[in-house]
Amino acid sequence: MKTVALEEIADLIGQVVDTSEWFEIDQARVDAFADATGDHQWIHVDKEAAASGPFGTTIAHGFLTLSLLPTLAAGGTVGPPGVGMVINYGTNKVRFLSPVKTGSRVRAVSVLKDFAERAPGQYLATTEITIEIEGEGKPAMVAESLMLMFTTPEEEA
Repeated sequence: MKTVALEEIADLIGQVVDTSEWFEIDQARVDAFADATGDHQWIHVDKEAAASGPFGTTIAHGFLTLSLLPTLAAGGTVGPPGVGMVINYGTNKVRFLSPVKTGSRVRAVSVLKDFAERAPGQYLATTEITIEIEGEGKPAMVAESLMLMFTTPEEEA
């Protein structure tokens, strides 16, 4: 999380607040996700069948891409000094726009959309996160992520 003075956060709304490093989606990760979720559809795990399929190779599960938000978009969370806890509050909208072929690299571009105080010491940040695929013109996914953060009154600056 990036710490920003509370009075300066409003100036960041509509701005890119972080672009992550590239992250490779390899077959081992796709297979592990398939095992964790029970989703062993051939397009994800069967290299031979997928080679003859619409993408020419296996692809990551859409929900695997979504599950990478804590890793890829961690730097895109913006909050005031004194935040002691940040929790995932959910998503408003998620769209899977392009398949992520195994062996591809992805990254997150985070734009702060809204930041609001919900109660004393409690803030809700809404961030639009675009998962880009290296070398592709169309993103893999766009999601609006909600992060709820808590400060203690004596720690707020």
